[in-house]
Amino acid sequence: MSSFLNLKTNSKIQILAMLLMGIGLLILGGAAFMLLPGLAGSASGDAGASSGYFSAAPVKVDFPAPELSLVDLQGRSVSLSDWRGHVVLVNHWATWCPPCKAEMPVLQAYYEDYKERGFTIVAIEAGEPVDEVTAYVQQQRLTFPVWPDPQQKAMRAFGEEYLPSSYVIDPNGQVVLYWNGAISREMLEKYVTPLLEIVYGSKSYLAWQTDIHRLR
Repeated sequence: MSSFLNLKTNSKIQILAMLLMGIGLLILGGAAFMLLPGLAGSASGDAGASSGYFSAAPVKVDFPAPELSLVDLQGRSVSLSDWRGHVVLVNHWATWCPPCKAEMPVLQAYYEDYKERGFTIVAIEAGEPVDEVTAYVQQQRLTFPVWPDPQQKAMRAFGEEYLPSSYVIDPNGQVVLYWNGAISREMLEKYVTPLLEIVYGSKSYLAWQTDIHRLR
């Protein structure tokens, strides 16, 4: 009888050990899956992704850019409508936001390469004091327009809740692309550069819209 009990006890111990091992493998698998975006970003080799922030493809949207007026770092009144006729990437960010800061070198490099081609970036800082925003801009040597927004008017105007987030506005003032998260150079070249060709006249707007319709 005691031998039978020992067999039952040993069987229970073996089953429990197998269950614990299985649970452990599931936990390890889940952890590996969570790390994949960071690993994929490191492999891509661009500044934004190398910091471990994954850049997804943009979402196609279609709505008029909101009426938005703020005061820039030089104390001038500015508005999104000032950039009508250009391709504008509106970037919502904050000085305390790690992925926001990770994508800044990518945005700066892309801006420098395309600013003479009818493109600009308007980076709207959500909520921090003007002097703090100014210090960060100077430290990072950002040359595109940066608008402080202590009251987060821009976030409300776009109906946005997350940082970083970006919207691409076409020359007609229509918002056509939306990113939630950090942007890579690869995604900018794939989805924004073709729109810039419209400024040169080398590609029709209809052709670009046809390409964008392929987005999910």
